[in-house]
This record gives sequence, structure tokens and C-alpha cells, in this order.
Amino acid sequence: MGELIFVGLGLCDEKDISLRGVEEIKEADAVFAELYTSLMPRLSVQRLEKLVGKKVSIVSRRVLEEEEGGVILQQAKKGKTVLLVPGDPLIATTHVDLRIRAEEQGIKTRIIHGASIISAVIGLSGLQNYKYGRSVTIPFPENGFISETPYRVIGENRKMGLHTLCFLDIRADEKRYMTVKDGLETLLAMEKRKRIQVIAQETLVVGIARAGSKTPIVKADYVENMTNYDFGAPPHILVFPDKLHFMEAEALITLAGAPEKIRERVQ
Repeated sequence: MGELIFVGLGLCDEKDISLRGVEEIKEADAVFAELYTSLMPRLSVQRLEKLVGKKVSIVSRRVLEEEEGGVILQQAKKGKTVLLVPGDPLIATTHVDLRIRAEEQGIKTRIIHGASIISAVIGLSGLQNYKYGRSVTIPFPENGFISETPYRVIGENRKMGLHTLCFLDIRADEKRYMTVKDGLETLLAMEKRKRIQVIAQETLVVGIARAGSKTPIVKADYVENMTNYDFGAPPHILVFPDKLHFMEAEALITLAGAPEKIRERVQ
């Protein structure tokens, strides 16, 4: 029986992969990559193949979800197989499911970790990691339907004084990537329906674009100003801070250009 190794690609381009990850790929009998769960804005598969000296086969959402990763598991039964994943492996439940299936079929699995958007957001914003509540994804509205879940999660976290990390929807097969503006407008539309003051024009929010690149944008301001702020190309991500430690407030002012007035939020 072979082996399936999940290797994290990191956040921006092929240079983000770890040296250990490169070694594992060079020793592999087959290498697959999925690129639909996150956007790596400067990744080149051709440059990656040149770096590792191996052919990389791209697998779609259909292969991993509808076909339950069958082609990957069949290859892993024959020899050492690598699945390349944006960010840190197993953040997405799709990959957890594949690992469980592999182990159940007697295939040994291992993980080579990579940079995660979660730790990147914490580092770039200066908001302390132990003060985050449940994270949530803001999906694109479909046929007029807007998911209430993100709105509800932000509200629940705020009741406990916790920050909320909001992932923004990615439809890689359609080349659609939700922006900070899209995410905020979706939440404001839900606020208009619910009217329980979870999101308002004066709500403090942090937007981050292209974390892991040489030129990330990190901006903190009130919603009324953020909907028109130019974050540039995706990927984007949102954080709704709640109660602030004095160092968090200073970090947002210094590192993200937040209004000086947020010092009044320190508790």
C-alpha cells in the first residue's frame, strides 16, 4: 500500500512551499494539485513543475467532491502520492474527508504544513489570536437568496466580545472572487432585513487583500468608508473586531490606518 501526503502551497506563489514540501514532491510517484478552495494570485503551475521536476496534475472540485478523490486514492494505493493544497492542508473539510477515506482504505497519510490565511490575517492586522470567535464564509447571493449565517455568526461573536474572521466566497471555475465591497454589501442587505444592528455604517471592519504577497493591503476603517476603498485584485478577506486590547487598537492604527477614535473601544 502506498502513501498520500498533503502538502501546503502557502498563500501567494510557488515560492511559498516549504523545503520539506519540495523534497516530498521530488520523491513522489504522482503529484496532484487542487486550486479551487483558495486563490494564489501569483502561482504558476509551470514554474512549480520546473521547481520540483515533476508533472503536476490539476484536479477539479468534481474530482475531489463528487468523485470522492477516487483518482488520487487509486494512485496512492500504488505508490507515494502528493496532493498540493493552497494555504495549509486540511483547513477545508474536503481535504479532511479525503484523508479519512485514505486511512479507511489502508493508505498511510501525512501532512506538510504551509502558511495559512488564518495566521496571516492575525499577523497582518495585529488582532490577538485568542480573541477570535467562530469564523464564517460569506457566500455569493444566489437568485436573490442571501445567507443569514454570516450575519448571525458575527452577532453571536460580538455578544461575547470576540472578533470574527469572514472568508469571502471563491468560485474558481467561474473566475469569481468576492471582494471586500461585495462582502460588506451582502451583510448590509441582511442588516436591512433583520434590523438588529449587527452591521452598521459606523461598524469597525478590517479588510485584507493578497495576504502573503510582497504588497498586501491591510486597511481598518468604518463600513461607510470601506465599501469604496480600493483593495485591488483578490483574494480579499474581512475581519470584524469587537472589544480591543490597547495593543490591538495601536496595531490597527499603526499597521492598518484605523481612525484614532478607535482607542475609545479599548477595554
